[in-house]
Formats: sequence, structure tokens, C-alpha cells
Amino acid sequence: MSSRISIGKAGEIHACKYLLKNGYRILEKNYRCRIGEIDIVAQKEGTIHFIEVKTRRSINYGMPVESIDARKCRRIEKIAEFYLEEKNIYDTELSFDAITLLLKDGRAVLNHIKNIF
Repeated sequence: MSSRISIGKAGEIHACKYLLKNGYRILEKNYRCRIGEIDIVAQKEGTIHFIEVKTRRSINYGMPVESIDARKCRRIEKIAEFYLEEKNIYDTELSFDAITLLLKDGRAVLNHIKNIF
């Protein structure tokens, strides 16, 4: 497994642990459809959260959140529409979130940004 993929998987594991600890129910991990993939679909208090996870080992190439651009946001919205239609989910609150992680000295510094767009 490449270093980039293993860092991404480590970030998703940390993100899922954080979400579960904070009362979220994980509905999907790495949900894929013909449009693309969303890292985590979770639910808390009736709201469905579509969560993009970005993990980095350093900020040499910028903060993790900076990689979530307008194009990525549009793609996530389309994937969410596909997911909701596939699961026959209507009339529910939605949130598009990001969980960013910086891995330092074996620790993860996590930031959960709710309603990022």
C-alpha cells in the first residue's frame, strides 16, 4: 500500500473513532457510486453528514482543508444526491462536513468543520 493511501486510511480510522465517540452513527465508509466517493456518511440527531476526510503529515503543501476546493464540493454534493436517491431518503437535514487531521509524532490533531459548504 502506498504511503499516501495508508495516511488517508489512518485519517479515516481516527475520524470514525472521533465520530462514534461524539454520538454519530456511521452509515457508510468509502461510499462509492458512478460519480465518485465520499469518505464517511454518518448520522446524528436526524441529520445526515457527508464527511470528507483530509489527512496530512505536515503543512508543507498547505493545510488539509485547503485541498477541498469548489470542484470537490460540487462532486460531494452530487454524490450525496445519488446516495439519498439510492437509499430513498427524503426530507432530512443534511450537513457537508470536513474532518482534517495532521499526524505528528504518532498523534493525530483533528479538526471537525461542520457545514463547510
